[in-house]
Amino acid sequence: MAIIEVSNMKKSFGDVEVLKQITFEVNKNDVVAVIGPSGSGKSTMLRGLVHLEEINGGTVKVDGDYLVKDGVYSKPQELKRITTKMGMVFQHFNLFPHLTVKENLELAPKLVKKESSAEISKRSSEILRKIGLEERAAAYPANLSGGQKQRVAIARALMMNPEILLFDEPTSALDPELTGEVLQVMKKLAEEHMTMIVVTHEMGFAREVANRVMFMDNGEIIESGHPDEFFVNPKSERTKAFLQRSYK
Repeated sequence: MAIIEVSNMKKSFGDVEVLKQITFEVNKNDVVAVIGPSGSGKSTMLRGLVHLEEINGGTVKVDGDYLVKDGVYSKPQELKRITTKMGMVFQHFNLFPHLTVKENLELAPKLVKKESSAEISKRSSEILRKIGLEERAAAYPANLSGGQKQRVAIARALMMNPEILLFDEPTSALDPELTGEVLQVMKKLAEEHMTMIVVTHEMGFAREVANRVMFMDNGEIIESGHPDEFFVNPKSERTKAFLQRSYK
């Protein structure tokens, strides 16, 4: 069953059409890798799903509820309820430098969720253990590596118990040797059947972990399919050209 349904999503910045009639579905437990050249609209599409970017037309449905229908957004309270079903992990971590790792994790749940501090603290400890950073709970972001910061950012998103996780190029700001530890956490989440949409340049991850790959170029979805078929036998000439460049 589709947990995200997108139909004819459009977005323009002035006269520049960034997204053109984007249509796709994501089923529960899917891991969808979104690939494509820079400027192809991948990040804008992702941000549109969680209302960080207002779209100009089309429909987005999340878990049966309309975020936006035929270009008209739901009421603010409804938007808030729908978007909290999704967690977002950005390219540049966005951690609060003046808060410890544990405080970064617990801030949003304390503000938003009606839970006791003890429950929130227990959950943050469990999630830090899960991502292998339990011993860094009292550390500040300045004392973490890039890979550790990104793992904390993933943990922070998990603290809100999202049904869906959205990743916007989560490893592109990292040195190659730090990329692996972040991808390992994401792979573990996939094995636990977390629904994920991952905008990425990591073809190995897309091939190994995703169960569907979407290729975007010039604001359009050019091709999509299972990694086994997509990487071995791409249909579109644009996809073939992109993959040849990516594997050079």
